[in-house]
Amino acid sequence: MPSPKAQVVHVLYFAWVRERIGVPREEVQTSAVTVADLVAELRSREERYDLAFADMSALRVALDQELVEFDAPLAGVREVAFFPPMTGG
Repeated sequence: MPSPKAQVVHVLYFAWVRERIGVPREEVQTSAVTVADLVAELRSREERYDLAFADMSALRVALDQELVEFDAPLAGVREVAFFPPMTGG
């Protein structure tokens, strides 16, 4: 059962993250305090999430379209996006 502080966030997955999880986006009810906590919750759901988030150094995250670190707080956040590092060209 979710805690009273649970919130719903829109989670977006891009590139190979989306391919491994199998969906481009979903709404997630979470009690996570930080992005890392959310990742831990997602990894515990199913093997496909565990595989997608196995190497955190290969991922970047944005909260409400702002690039952040995995220790960033989730309080008040509406959108979380996970994607591989981008390279210029």
